[in-house]
Amino acid sequence: KKVRIEMDKIGKAEKTILINDGEKTIEGSLIIPAGAGGIVVFAHGSGSSRHSVRNNYVAAVIRKNNLATFLLDLLTPEEDADYSKRFDIDLLAHRLFIATKWLQEQPDTKNLRIGYFGASTGAAAAIQSAAGNADIVKAIVSRGGRPDLAMPYLEKITAPTLLIVGGNDEIVIELNIEAYNNLQCDKKLEIVEGATHLFEEPGTLEQVAILAEKWFEKYLAC
Repeated sequence: KKVRIEMDKIGKAEKTILINDGEKTIEGSLIIPAGAGGIVVFAHGSGSSRHSVRNNYVAAVIRKNNLATFLLDLLTPEEDADYSKRFDIDLLAHRLFIATKWLQEQPDTKNLRIGYFGASTGAAAAIQSAAGNADIVKAIVSRGGRPDLAMPYLEKITAPTLLIVGGNDEIVIELNIEAYNNLQCDKKLEIVEGATHLFEEPGTLEQVAILAEKWFEKYLAC
């Protein structure tokens, strides 16, 4: 399952992981800093991948606190070419669930506290998967996410959940407020002023990374 090892910019061994769900094989990039007490699984949004510059930036910030990161492609390249698959939350959540179980079976990761970072539709997948992993998933962060696409599962979430939305992403703000009101767990809604959906404006992604890092440090770090 571990097919190659390379080094990332901060000098940590990066392992490319292949996980089969019984029908398809998906890929992920795993980095485990020495002394890690937790791991953040990144569920990417529609049209994105584990190579996302934005999510890789956030992941690098998170790793500075000795948390491991697992950036996961929930769809194969062929599936991602089918636009409807990007909004198949049941499929995305199932793949995230399988990957979470895989982490629990590996010697290097089985004792790590698990958190989810979801972007766009990946946030809905994170919510739905966490609802079925209530004793396993210890924290959730959504960036510009669509938790409303997993509305029936929101009340089942027990993991502390942080929703981050751009201040200029008006429709998504409304959807996140609706989702926030349905969450019964420890929760917080952060609006990053001046940011649009992709947080491309100067300084906005840095704010996302800091917010996520602090949230995961609080709930995952030992």
